[in-house]
Amino acid sequence: MFGNKVNKTIYIEGMTCGHCAKRVEDALKGIKEVKSAKVLLEDKKAEIVLKEDISSDVIKSAVEDIGFEVTNIE
Repeated sequence: MFGNKVNKTIYIEGMTCGHCAKRVEDALKGIKEVKSAKVLLEDKKAEIVLKEDISSDVIKSAVEDIGFEVTNIE
């Protein structure tokens, strides 16, 4: 799987402003397997690129530990 990237979309409730979106983005970027993260506030989601696949629980915990609700991960 050398060179393969995994893309995931995380649907998030509770973000109301740019500051919220930045906090979520920073939390996601804090996961060592995350190569990049982009939060789309209006769509209530984040798109991430992983260096390698990880458990959805790791992603969910990173977002929920800062006070937001993950409703789905695809």
